[in-house]
Amino acid sequence: MAESMYRQVARDIEQKIQVGDLRPGEQLPSEIELRDRYNASRNTVRDAIRWLVSRGLVESKAGQGSFVTRGLDPFVTTLAAGPEPETVSRGGEVLALVTTRPRVEVHAAADNLAGMLRLRASARVVSRRYERFVDGVPWSVQTSFYPMDLVTRGADYLAWAEPIKQGALAYLEETIALKQIGHRDTLLVGPPDEAEARFFSLPEDGRIPVITILRTGYTDSRQGPVPFRLTVTVFASDRNQLVINYGEVPSVLDDAVEPRRRVFTR
Repeated sequence: MAESMYRQVARDIEQKIQVGDLRPGEQLPSEIELRDRYNASRNTVRDAIRWLVSRGLVESKAGQGSFVTRGLDPFVTTLAAGPEPETVSRGGEVLALVTTRPRVEVHAAADNLAGMLRLRASARVVSRRYERFVDGVPWSVQTSFYPMDLVTRGADYLAWAEPIKQGALAYLEETIALKQIGHRDTLLVGPPDEAEARFFSLPEDGRIPVITILRTGYTDSRQGPVPFRLTVTVFASDRNQLVINYGEVPSVLDDAVEPRRRVFTR
């Protein structure tokens, strides 16, 4: 399938940035100039600029125009013990997180999910999916899967397409006395699927990977710890750094590294 016109325009501008024809801090030609240069509509030019902005290559300033960024200033996410990140910051400033309403579905568990939750094949599960934004930029997608048994035991809010104000873990402990005693995180890195590439505006060829965290939550039983929830959180690697703290560390992160500059020796 032919690449859309706005992506062609964006890729050409991106190449000019990469080879130095457009330098950090330099202003892009106006929308009218870009429209004439690429023989494209104004909406196409705007979509191209939005795509460049979402990748951190260009920034738009109200009343001034669009400029090549002076360097990628990544989102820094400090992971916490609970299901939510402890903080999201950029350039040392803690940022507000905007989360969509959950998309809730009930469906049969795929084999890998059934195995991780120790369910019988094709057992029914409820999923809760959120899309998250920081400063208007797609930041992460998070989906949590629960055995349908938890709903039938009384945790019926899991199946409602509404936010759970106190958080799912607190809700489960309050309603059915299910308490998380531990969790295991598995980090995966790989190409985005079609939906992830579309949400994050990533190239579909997979050259910019996504970071996926599989967090399996465990509760106690007579047989020992058993899984009751799997949370899958996906981050785009071009705009995120993940931090995990152990022991006593400063409350303010002062050592974020520009992702494309990971050389620490000369």
